[in-house]
Amino acid sequence: MNGTETYLLAYWGAFAALVILLVQWLVASGRKAKQPGAVPGKINESLSHDSFVFRAHRTFMNSLENYPLMLGTTFLAFFVGASAFWTALLIWVFVGARLIHMVLYYAIATEKNPSPRSYFFMIGLFANIALLVVCGVTLAS
Repeated sequence: MNGTETYLLAYWGAFAALVILLVQWLVASGRKAKQPGAVPGKINESLSHDSFVFRAHRTFMNSLENYPLMLGTTFLAFFVGASAFWTALLIWVFVGARLIHMVLYYAIATEKNPSPRSYFFMIGLFANIALLVVCGVTLAS
C-alpha cells in the first residue's frame, strides 16, 4: 500500500483543517474590513466578546496559535509512518473540535471562563498531544 492509500483519510482531515483556517481568515478579515474606519492589521481595542468582529478575530487568532503544532505533528506522523488509523482519527478529532469551537465562538458572546468553546479547545489540544505521543511511540519502536 502506498502512502496515499494508507493516509488518505488523514490527508482529507489535514485538508479540512486548512479549509477551516481559510474560512476563519476570510470571515475575520471580511467582517473587520466592513467596520467604519477600519485600519488594516489593527483591531479596535475597545471591542470585546459582545462584538462579532472581536469574536471572529479571536477565533482566527486562536487557530493561528493552535495550528502550527498540529500541522507539524501531522506531518511528523506522515514522515515517521505512524499508525494511519490513529493519525486519521486524531486529526479528525482536532478538526471536529476546531469546527465546533469556531461555531460556538461565533454564536456565543460571553466573557465567562470556561465557556462552552473552552471544552472544544481542550479536546483539540488533547488530540494534538495524543498524536504527538503516537509519533513518539512510533519513533521509539
